[in-house]
Amino acid sequence: MAQYITFRNTASTSQAVALRSGSDNSVFYKCGFEGYQDTLYVISQRQFYRECDIYGTVDFIFGNAAVVFQNCNIYARNGYQNTVTVTAQGRTDSNQNTGIIIHNSKFTGAPGFKSNSVKSYLGRPWKQYSKTVVMKTFLDGLLNPEGWMKWDGNFALDTLYYAEYANTGPGSSTKNRVKWRGYEAITSASKAEPFTVGRFIDGNSWLPATSVPFTPGL
Repeated sequence: MAQYITFRNTASTSQAVALRSGSDNSVFYKCGFEGYQDTLYVISQRQFYRECDIYGTVDFIFGNAAVVFQNCNIYARNGYQNTVTVTAQGRTDSNQNTGIIIHNSKFTGAPGFKSNSVKSYLGRPWKQYSKTVVMKTFLDGLLNPEGWMKWDGNFALDTLYYAEYANTGPGSSTKNRVKWRGYEAITSASKAEPFTVGRFIDGNSWLPATSVPFTPGL
């Protein structure tokens, strides 16, 4: 567990990880993760991030953990590329119970962010069965209306699973989102419930011992 710590990587011209976590039942509470490309590598196992600030440009939350970000601030930064992609989830098998879940959080530009020269997306498929769900989160107007970005041609567009549920803010409309087979705009709470802390990472069984606040359901 980490609390009240900022992890920073100042390299801004290539991939540069600020923190890599592969620890099961790992918890980060009120921490900062500052970088550009590949800021936070959530490589594997069950992880929980609560009230954290995460800054980056390209694929800045990536990996193949079963991870939930709850009540976090996610900030787009200007870098050496003209696109921002928040996530690059790396699930390689449809049977893996992994994925990146962003819940009750906020996606905006960092101070000084120049959105007019950058296209911003919630994620792109790093691996064949990439899985990311964004729910009940504020999405700023800097988000491109398509919401999600291709990795390379049609790679993984039929096998990925990207979903949104009950998001708010000027960038939250799903009207002009991608039309990929693997994308879904969830409309029912029962379909979103499996992606909660209680269900997705079995949070009720191990988070109470940390004394970190968490919302087990939607």
